[in-house]
Formats: sequence, C-alpha cells, structure tokens
Amino acid sequence: MTPTTFDWTTFRHTHLRRERVLGVVYLLMGLLIWFLFFPSVEPGAQAKFGLNLVTAVKPPPLPDLVVPARGTILLVGLISAFIGGYQLARGFRDPQALMGVVLILFFVAFIVWATAGKSFNLTGMLASTLLRATPIAFGALSGIWCERTAVINIGIEGMMLSAAFTSVVVASAVHSLWWGLVAAMITGGILGFVLAVLAIRFRVDQIIAGTAINIFAVGLTSFLSSSWLSVRQDLNAAGNFKPIPIPVLAKIPIVGPIFFNVNIIIYLMIGLVILTHIVLFYTRWGLRMRAVGEHPKAADTLGINVYFMRYVSVTVGGVIAGLGGAYFTLGSVGRFDEAMTAGKGFIGLAAMIFGKWTPIGGFIASLIFGLADALQVKMAIMSVPIPSEFLLMAPYLVTIIVLSGVVGRAEPPAADGQPYVKE
Repeated sequence: MTPTTFDWTTFRHTHLRRERVLGVVYLLMGLLIWFLFFPSVEPGAQAKFGLNLVTAVKPPPLPDLVVPARGTILLVGLISAFIGGYQLARGFRDPQALMGVVLILFFVAFIVWATAGKSFNLTGMLASTLLRATPIAFGALSGIWCERTAVINIGIEGMMLSAAFTSVVVASAVHSLWWGLVAAMITGGILGFVLAVLAIRFRVDQIIAGTAINIFAVGLTSFLSSSWLSVRQDLNAAGNFKPIPIPVLAKIPIVGPIFFNVNIIIYLMIGLVILTHIVLFYTRWGLRMRAVGEHPKAADTLGINVYFMRYVSVTVGGVIAGLGGAYFTLGSVGRFDEAMTAGKGFIGLAAMIFGKWTPIGGFIASLIFGLADALQVKMAIMSVPIPSEFLLMAPYLVTIIVLSGVVGRAEPPAADGQPYVKE
C-alpha cells in the first residue's frame, strides 16, 4: 500500500468517525432536551415572551408571543433528534455547521422551560445581550488586529482595565465624557505600543509580555483605586453616555431598540466591526497584514516593512482595547471599580478564536458569549431552580466549550506568535 493511499484511507476513516460522533451528540442533545425540560413542565402551561422594550423612542407595540411550553419543548427535542438520526444514517454535507442549530434548539427549550407559566421580555434580553457583548467584541477586534500580523496579545484584559481607570479619572477631572474616551484610547494605544516594542524590538515571549501588562494593570489600578479614588471620590463620578436614537430606524419593532437606540461606544463597536472587515479583506493594508501574519519572510521579500506593519497594527489593537475599557465606565456605570473588566478581555480572545480571526465571526461569537452572560442574569431574576453559582459560571463554561474545539477546529495565522528577524 502506497503512503498516498494510506493517508487518504486514514483521513476518510477519521472523517467518518467524526461524523458519527457528531450524529450521536445531536441525538443525545434531543434526548437531553426531553429528559431535562419536558417532565417538569405542567400540562397546559404556556410561555409568554414580551416583544416590546420601554425606551424614549417607542416603536409600534407588538403582541406578546405565547407558545405552549410542553409542545414546544417536544418539538425542538424532536428536531434535534432527527438531525442526529439523519446524520448517523445519511450524513449532512457540513455536519459541524449544524452544531449552532442544535445549540439554538437547546437554548429555545431552556428558555421555554424557564418561562413556563411566567412572562419573559425577549427583546429586553436581546438588548442586554448586545450590551454585554460589546466589551467582548472590542477584545476580539483588538486580538484580530494584533494576531493578523502574528503578534499574540494576551494583554487585552490589562489594556481594558487601565483604559477604564484613566477614562473615568480624566472625564471626572475635566467634566467631559469625550475627553475621557480619548484618554481611554490613548492609554490602550500606549500599552499596545509597549507590547509591540517588547515583542518586536526585544523579542520577549509574547505570552509573558502580555501577562506582564495584565499584572501591571491589575496592581496599579487596584492600588490607585484604594489609595486615591477612595479619597478623591469626585474623580470617580464621570457619568455615562446616553443612548442616541437613530431617526426612523429606532422605531423598527424589536430591531430598533436593540441596535439603533444605544450609546456612542456601542455604535463605535459596530462601526469598527464593519471597518475592520473592509480593511482586512478589501484594502492593500489588510492584504499586507495577512501576508505578514502568514509568511513574514515572503512579505519582506516583496518590499513590505514587517516591523512597521506589526507596530502599527498592535498599537491600533491597543486603541481598540482602550475603547473596550471605556465601555465599562463611560458606557455603563460611570465609575471605576477594582477588576471591573472581570475577564472580558480573555473572553474576547476566545471570541476571536471562535470567529476564526475574522471581524464578523468574532462579533457573532461575542454575541453568543454576551447571550450566556445576559441569560444568567435574567434567570436569576426569574428565580429559575438552578443554583446561582451555576448561572454565574455560564459565560465561562461557554468559553471552555469553545476553546476545547467542540465547535470546530480554528487555524490561526501561520506565523502567529513567532518573532521575525530580518536577515
């Protein structure tokens, strides 16, 4: 048997085994929906979902969505089981893509089970999902700008935390939220440039360099917060940006209150997702970024300044992380608290990986993480019979599932994390 035949046979065997495993998983998910949710729902119970959100700009009201709880759970479980059975018997062309469908079905069953006999504002939860996804999306975009030029940025968390601190102090001192936003961007840009110098000029291990930034940010902000802001509380009362409704669009039912009646930082995040996608895939600069991330030596041979590309991209990534930090203060609570970023920078990196190093993919992944975060809050309010500790674990469990490769294998840029030495 030739090596080529052996390789193809091994690949085919592995592929078939993976398809069978996915079929079993989808089938078990359907059975799990039935056994977990169906028995505990009383016959005749209905789940009521509100579709209206109270805002200053009032869209036309919509009637509540009312569904039979047991029938809905039975249906979505049947659909999941059918997908699994069909995958085992015939096989879908792209079975991994169905993982998202099955997870949505499980989510629907869970929401219906939790809402049986109660009322649940669905539009409100979706709006909360976008709010909680915003800092994660900033973290994912920051990571994309860095890693597309092959510099790993573990320091996103520290950049966000430092920017959150400086934004609220500057905004409180000069009584201007806009100057606070500028201060956050400058802070993130400076730390991004520091990371670039350490990784490019001194070729420090990029993981260690990013970790050092995180430790520095946590230590410094905690010290200044406890020793300085606790005394000068006037410097920790910046206020926050108010929602800016977009005429006409803000009055679209469901979509309007979620996407078109938010504050300026969320609009900036959505704009950066679009802008990064255009820059990365439709401009010469983006082509050079991808070339430097995949094969820096070949890019250098073609006349691309690898060092310059990396310096600029990592600094821009720091600026974006700074905007994410400003969201925690100027875009949300209006004050600084110790360790308030709560690991969102690291979750942003997971969203970047889940989104396969693409802006739109990273944004969609951020929405998934934001949904897990928003859901645990809503479930706690509704007194769902699940221990609060498990609800608090939800966003981090999703992170572990994503990074474990269950949703599919993600390939980073070929030169990611490798220092480049010009010969």
